[in-house]
Amino acid sequence: MPEPSCPGCRELLGRVQELEAQVRDLLAKLNTNASNSSTPPSANPLGADKPVKKAKSKRQRGGQPNHPAHLKQLLPAERVSRTKHFLPDQCAKCHAPLPREAGANDPEPKRFQTIELPPVVAEVTEYQAHARTCPRCGEIAHATIPAEIRAHSVGPRLTATLSYLTGCHGISKRGVEEIAETVFAAPVALGTVANLEQEVSAALAPAHQEALEAVRRADAKFADETSWKLWGKLCWLWAAATANVAVFIIHARRNALGLALLLGEEIHGILHSDRWHVYGQVPEERRQVCWAHLKRDFQKIVDYGGPSAFVGRRGLRIVKEVFAAWHAFQQGQVTRRKLKTLMEPLQRRLGKALLEGGLGDDARVAKFCENVLLLEPALWTFVSQEGVEPTNNHIERLLRRAVLWRRRSFGSNSAAGCRFVERILTVVQTCRLHGKSALEFLSNAVHAHRQRLSSPCLLS
Repeated sequence: MPEPSCPGCRELLGRVQELEAQVRDLLAKLNTNASNSSTPPSANPLGADKPVKKAKSKRQRGGQPNHPAHLKQLLPAERVSRTKHFLPDQCAKCHAPLPREAGANDPEPKRFQTIELPPVVAEVTEYQAHARTCPRCGEIAHATIPAEIRAHSVGPRLTATLSYLTGCHGISKRGVEEIAETVFAAPVALGTVANLEQEVSAALAPAHQEALEAVRRADAKFADETSWKLWGKLCWLWAAATANVAVFIIHARRNALGLALLLGEEIHGILHSDRWHVYGQVPEERRQVCWAHLKRDFQKIVDYGGPSAFVGRRGLRIVKEVFAAWHAFQQGQVTRRKLKTLMEPLQRRLGKALLEGGLGDDARVAKFCENVLLLEPALWTFVSQEGVEPTNNHIERLLRRAVLWRRRSFGSNSAAGCRFVERILTVVQTCRLHGKSALEFLSNAVHAHRQRLSSPCLLS
């Protein structure tokens, strides 16, 4: 439309365009949901579409033909408390009596196991310091209970269990107090629950440092952060992980200082992350930015509409093809060389779409395209590097437990509480990645701490 010659009309037209831009921005915010942003599904606005739209399957419910069976596994003989035998009395054919002992040609018995929980009553050991009167002079002598015994009223395993319930499953201190009394018949005070957490925190300090050093040394690692609260004040829970180690740090800021506390001043290896600017200190050739975040951004551009919506549509098609090729590679259907061949045209198409979007009239989309183009090498690191993935989903899954804990507890009320959160999450998630018992490790760590022994190794 030609520009009007009237100064008043030009001013009015400029005002209309400004208001139209504001309306578009407000509509974009109104349409923000889990499918086009980092908003969790639970915070979706009313009326928002479901984050994942799936066509209704024509298959019947339940297990599908030829799917691998997931059957109940029989426990080994050493885990069986008692065995009951059922023997046939007589032959079903000739009715002759049968021997009680198994013969050489008899098949192995059929086995079936039931599992039951016996009444759980905590063992209580009472220490008594007696007094005796001297028969010669009448003086009373008093024995004393050793200080190392009086130092702890709750044993290592119960201490570990109560802290495990808090730190792994997010149960409140009052809930743990009730569980101790109703489930274990071991009443403890609410303050004792808090004190035990701090003892466990101290016992886990070496394990936390061990995990921190292992992640920093790793050739490839995932990193992310989520909000936390300290006495209602916003702070940040930073997390980093490899395939078998996870570590958590709480810091006041979501900035370079927080990242340095997590990964050190000099970040080693390849870093998986989102596009938060703090991660920009790592060179693009040693980064892998998350394609799942990129997919949501493209969806947001589509939902925003306007002349640059084509960037979002093209981007979504490219994302779909990238994930299809990656899944084929994971399943062994294509080699890494073939994966590189498949990615080359997608790389060119994405670069072209971003370049066109950067030259478009939509300032918001243009800025997005410029930012992604600056990070373009970091989009494709997974194609050539072993152990690198196109998404940051690994660390986001590990952070989910912390997010649920934060929503239930509203964070921590002290710096010491933050240290407990860091250390218990580090141990629990690392044990899960290693496939070993977190409770067993916690018990051993508390025992070693009380006996002033070396802390057990978390990564062995």
